[in-house]
Amino acid sequence: MTAPTGPGTGAAPRTGPDAAAGRERAAALLRADGTPEAEWARWDGWKTIGTAPRIEGPVVVVAAHPDDEVLGVGGTLARLTAAGTEVHVVTVTDGEASHPGSRRVPPDALARLRAGELAVALDDLGVDRGRRTRLGVPDTRVDAYEDEVAGRLADAVRAGGARLCLAPWTGDLHADHEAAGRAARTAVRDTGAALWYYPVWTWHWAAPGDDRVPWDSVRRLPLTAGEQARKARAISRFRTQTAPLADDPDDPTVILPPAELLHHRRPFEVILL
Repeated sequence: MTAPTGPGTGAAPRTGPDAAAGRERAAALLRADGTPEAEWARWDGWKTIGTAPRIEGPVVVVAAHPDDEVLGVGGTLARLTAAGTEVHVVTVTDGEASHPGSRRVPPDALARLRAGELAVALDDLGVDRGRRTRLGVPDTRVDAYEDEVAGRLADAVRAGGARLCLAPWTGDLHADHEAAGRAARTAVRDTGAALWYYPVWTWHWAAPGDDRVPWDSVRRLPLTAGEQARKARAISRFRTQTAPLADDPDDPTVILPPAELLHHRRPFEVILL
């Protein structure tokens, strides 16, 4: 993930005073204390949510930042690669803006660290090293490059003959996530590939039954114990996000504290059709 900030968080409208106000409202939601996972676990609504259809590959997986794909669908990636399904991961930004207050780790160094973390995490999940693409779009500015990203994603979908694209949900409230999801929607429009969205920040700002979430589109992807373990190992690779950055006293921010990680350690993952 990348830390939510006013200029980099929130989606439509994308320009003008209303956009700025919308981004700040979204940023406030993401910075606030989130919904505890225990509350989600007690929710009876899970009983009415069905299982996702069987995934037919090849699959293109889109992430706005290094770690989004692992948090959202890491267990599913482990399942697909174990079954021999071709998976191509496209990471839109290098996540260099996650710690803007750090003086010890400037953005270019942080980008290298996060790319290294992602490489090891995708190794854990079995993603072929030849099927990983980094677009290098500036972190927190994906909406400004949305058309370019859509074109690159369309190329990836066509080149691999993808049957399915998994992308961040366009309602996740983080501008980069939403822009990446919109770019994926544009990319698959003329390719014949299906598009499923995965939420990341939603579990933080939403509440069980929240009417901002289209629950009739939500499906579960159950995980085996082995898939959960592989996902947990992959998540642990993102030290820049799960611990204070390089013990930097100037920026003690932990983007993914233990309470947040609980959302991503469930025995199932969630997609929106």
